[in-house]
Amino acid sequence: MHSRYASGSSSGENRVVDDEVALLREAGHAVEVWSPGPAVNASGMALGTAAVWSRTAVRELRRLEDEHHPDVVHVHNLFPLVSPAVLRAARVPVVMTLHNYRLLCLPATFLRDGQICERCLGRGLTAGVVHRCYRGSRSGSAALAASITMHRFLRTFNRVAAFLAVSDFVREKYLSAGFDPDRISVKPNFVPATPVREGPGEDFLYLGRISVEKGLDRLVRLWADIPARLVVIGDGPLLGAARAAAPPNVEFRPPVDPELVPGLLRRARALVVPSICYEGAPRTIVEAFAAGVPVIGHRIGAIGDVVQHERTGMLVDVGSAAGWRAAVERLADDDESSRMGELAHDEWRRHFGPEHAAELLERIYNRVVGRVVDVGSTALPEALRIDSGR
Repeated sequence: MHSRYASGSSSGENRVVDDEVALLREAGHAVEVWSPGPAVNASGMALGTAAVWSRTAVRELRRLEDEHHPDVVHVHNLFPLVSPAVLRAARVPVVMTLHNYRLLCLPATFLRDGQICERCLGRGLTAGVVHRCYRGSRSGSAALAASITMHRFLRTFNRVAAFLAVSDFVREKYLSAGFDPDRISVKPNFVPATPVREGPGEDFLYLGRISVEKGLDRLVRLWADIPARLVVIGDGPLLGAARAAAPPNVEFRPPVDPELVPGLLRRARALVVPSICYEGAPRTIVEAFAAGVPVIGHRIGAIGDVVQHERTGMLVDVGSAAGWRAAVERLADDDESSRMGELAHDEWRRHFGPEHAAELLERIYNRVVGRVVDVGSTALPEALRIDSGR
């Protein structure tokens, strides 16, 4: 079950879900999918109600259970159309992937006004409502906060037999909020095999949404002092600002179909990931590794988990113009780009390939089969008690 993001195939999370469904089917498992997308004309009130308790999702879950008798229900994104209500309604074990920090932070990124903010970590979500952290909307923030807070009180999240964090960093944040370490495993994102780059590559490449948390608008301001070409492929609310700030050696192109991404990566010198938020585990990094392309990213969030400095890419302190220049100059060397690209591909093969992902999923499913968690016998983590005085 997955509440699909409106950005469609541009959403890394949507693509992760699609890839996992295909992977499990190829391994011989029967997979039924319910993945509603938000209606274009849906009212804020309707979406808010669905986020708190989606009766439609509960009915659909019950129908699927009655028809297919599943062993496991695997939940990805809950909001707004699936809602935590399905965690309570499921009559078989529930596995839930933690792609981001949504249960701890309304925007799911720990970013507010362009700065890292952890005010709601292990506490209530009032600050997120006050600051309109969910899409700049007070009503949207209130609806999301109401859903998470109510289901904390009802101990709904204790019904999850196993959480799958997409990186060590994500797992650590949930542990710091009081989640049970025995119920959170790390299951990284994966991508299928793709044609591997030959040679050191050409231009530096950015792929993705152009929004505040992605940091591209800041990076292009620094790029004027970098003697290399940057190709930007994407769209988003800060596209105009990024274009206006960009020097002549930055080229902007519209988004492309996912099928074209491997071809773009095969020609890249390196993928740049200038995010200024706590990323969960960007799928584009794994795509780059699969293509034998190194990555330059900020030393923040899970990027530092995935990119090994001076081995599979380069890590740069957020906002460091000198750091970005040094990283680009290092990878402008053909031998260094080729060496790091080979190590990146080896990292994909060992940790981010489909065989490894299928093995991890099957191991988790087998562990929880027959184990439905009893809310009444499982204490809510202290940090998540709404009456904890925090």
